[in-house]
Amino acid sequence: MPTHSENRKLPYSAKQMYLLVADVEKYTEFLPWCSAARVRSRILKKEYELLEVDLVISFKVFREKFGSRVCLHQKLQKIETVYIDGPFKHMRSEWSFEDTAEGCIINFYVDFEFKNALLQKIMGVVFNEAMQRIVRAFEKRAEHLFGT
Repeated sequence: MPTHSENRKLPYSAKQMYLLVADVEKYTEFLPWCSAARVRSRILKKEYELLEVDLVISFKVFREKFGSRVCLHQKLQKIETVYIDGPFKHMRSEWSFEDTAEGCIINFYVDFEFKNALLQKIMGVVFNEAMQRIVRAFEKRAEHLFGT
């Protein structure tokens, strides 16, 4: 079961980064391998917002759609994602954002396993590099939107 975690210091506010990551429908504009993004449903609760989301990931000859439940905790500046359906045995990720004097610290964690052993083996070889590319894509998007 591959897991990956990263902490990054960025010159943007925690709120800016939270809103950037929470804007799932824009992922196709900048996220590697994301060829489609759709919000199935959106439910506003008192303390959080709950989304059900479909993402289509295209990597070489593989094209997979998966659904996830995304819990947006704006007050806590935290985003939690859990797997609903698609090619995984399981998938869970978490983003958190903390303001600092110079900007913010982002924390990212992901844990998943594919059902397909071949896909899992291929992904295992490039997993850490792929996760780093994804985090860098969010950083580049922030630079594009907010400047440096």
